[in-house]
Amino acid sequence: MPRDAAGTTLPPEQPRGLILTDLIELLRLAGPVILSRLGIMVMGLTDAIVVGHFSARQLGFHAMAWAPSSVLITMSIGLLVGVQVMTARAIGAGKPHDTGAVLRRGLVYGAWIGFGGAAVLAALGPLFLHSLGLKDGLADGATHPLIVFSLSLPVYALSVVLSFWLEGLARPGFAAIAMWLANGVNLAVNLLLVPGLFGLPAMGATGAAWSTFVARTFLTIVLGVYVLRMKDARVLGVFDKPKPNRAAEIEQRRIGYGAGASNFFEVSAFAGMNLICGWIGDLTVAAYAAVLNVAAIIFMIPLGISTATAVQVGRAYGARDPAGMTRAGWIAFAVTGAVGVLAALLLFPLKGWVAMAYTTDPAALTLIAPALVLTCFFLAPDAVQVVTAQALRARGEVWVPTITHLISYALVMGPLAWWLAIPKGMGLNGVVIAIIVTSFLSAGFLLARFRILDLKDRRVSPSPLAGEGGGAAAG
Repeated sequence: MPRDAAGTTLPPEQPRGLILTDLIELLRLAGPVILSRLGIMVMGLTDAIVVGHFSARQLGFHAMAWAPSSVLITMSIGLLVGVQVMTARAIGAGKPHDTGAVLRRGLVYGAWIGFGGAAVLAALGPLFLHSLGLKDGLADGATHPLIVFSLSLPVYALSVVLSFWLEGLARPGFAAIAMWLANGVNLAVNLLLVPGLFGLPAMGATGAAWSTFVARTFLTIVLGVYVLRMKDARVLGVFDKPKPNRAAEIEQRRIGYGAGASNFFEVSAFAGMNLICGWIGDLTVAAYAAVLNVAAIIFMIPLGISTATAVQVGRAYGARDPAGMTRAGWIAFAVTGAVGVLAALLLFPLKGWVAMAYTTDPAALTLIAPALVLTCFFLAPDAVQVVTAQALRARGEVWVPTITHLISYALVMGPLAWWLAIPKGMGLNGVVIAIIVTSFLSAGFLLARFRILDLKDRRVSPSPLAGEGGGAAAG
């Protein structure tokens, strides 16, 4: 039988009523998560705008420093997705106390990931940048901000664990509030350090990196205090040392391995576009940074929907409700596609204003505006593919999304972008066209796999009502 967020068994409903119920629940969960994810990107947007208006050249340094940092950050986020999924599954199975064990495992794992990532980025990041043959002194200018970015990885990983745990409990509200408070801190420190106010030296891109460090530390502390002071923290097992559960530990990491690998392939490919742009020139790097930042901000909406989808599908998995997994997934895909189309329709007429928000440099504006037009064409498929991938992981399908992202982003997008941008002479527009092709390819693969699992579960559990069969969810 299906259960609500508190683990209470719900009576069967007719399919039409379930669709409406799931849609309302999706929107309820997705709203705060979207605000939280937007907060993440607004932090990067704040950095880019403050640095860009200080100096277009410093914006190029910031973009090149952020590129390798973003790979490790998003890979860490993927590795920790198991916290979110396992928490939702425990709630769906009516075992809220088990969520405390999920949190504790996640914090330990997150600490290892954060410190390990920081060491790798600080030690190898500068060497990597200098090995790429970048023009216009980009590697030298990006080295200091890259090292500062590395220092914030441990605290950021812990904040991800705490946020994912709250979201898995279907309580994303405070995580969103904390993220926006952290944005206020980030803006204040940016305005102080980037141009160098009150007699401080102007730090440019390095000042923006320090702002990120301060804001992430603030976010982690606020979330940690909130979790410890939750009224039902003891009921949820927050203070109880969990019994050893090797199977649960392996499953939590296994989900993260697949998501982490997917994120690595996808974000590495997007970061690799910085390399292609760097072979063209520093203004192209700055223009790509602006275009990618716009797309990434919009992407936070489907990313928030993907979290809500994972919670719904994960609860249905824990409740052994294959019909619920199917229903939650396709409702989310439809909503996400509509959001992507709407975002494109809004961005197209506003492209000029959006470009000028990043820089007033005429040469950069001539690159950014046409690339934003092309960006409109990949917003919907890119949104759908991330939601579908997360829905697949929540229903126990870990490696198909990873393989799909390997093929689409690592094997197709990179070579295609290079060929269009440099040999074909299309520059930044060629890079964006490659992203369009790859987004449709990835979305098509993942939707097909979700449909195959639907048909498989229908053969195992033919009832249209929730909770009447085991299907794949019993696995």
